[in-house]
Amino acid sequence: MSGPGGPHRFRQRLAVLLVLAAMGIAGGVAWALLDSSLLAVRSVVVTGTRLVPESEVLAVAGVRPGTPLIRVSTAQVAARVLTIRQVLGVQVTKSWPDRVVIAVRERTSALAVALPSGGFDLIDANGVVVQSAALRPPGLPLYTTTAATASLRGDPDVAAAAAVLGELPASLRSSVTSVTVPSPDQVTLSLSSGVTVLWGSADDAAAKARELAILMRTHARSYDVSSPATAVTS
Repeated sequence: MSGPGGPHRFRQRLAVLLVLAAMGIAGGVAWALLDSSLLAVRSVVVTGTRLVPESEVLAVAGVRPGTPLIRVSTAQVAARVLTIRQVLGVQVTKSWPDRVVIAVRERTSALAVALPSGGFDLIDANGVVVQSAALRPPGLPLYTTTAATASLRGDPDVAAAAAVLGELPASLRSSVTSVTVPSPDQVTLSLSSGVTVLWGSADDAAAKARELAILMRTHARSYDVSSPATAVTS
């Protein structure tokens, strides 16, 4: 026969042992995650860069090797990388057990702006200078403006120009040499043939393209398709 309360006391002791074991395991896991080098950053991988040097992304990201991976804030790393001017978007992920991956999406040049001192600033659809170049890249239209490129960030005229270019048929887009924007709904295209097209806003692109194709059979020097229903030549 077992002593008084034998089975009950045994269950109590077993429960205590299980609790202690669980605490030990939890402590071991916490140690491995927070303080151990077992799950610490050993490498930081950068992808998607073409304009921005990988070394610059790593320096700005500020992820130090040896940092416990669980302590790395992906949101904070992403916020730091987004301060790089040429970076449009970024995704930071942890790849267990020891890697951080920084996937960068760079800005894309949409227009070229001539500089008074020579050369060009290449800007994206948001008016942000992506890079500078001595020569205008082939296929990148000139954006004619009297404003300094530093003031073009967030400019609605730049956004309108980029939106129109993005909606043009490929055959027409390839012949555009410059874009003038008196206002966002008055985007004007200059073609390599010397023809001028008042395109208007980015709306109704397909209808405008059809009307322009018909009107260009007249071999005029300028076309107004800003209102497709009443397109005219001169």
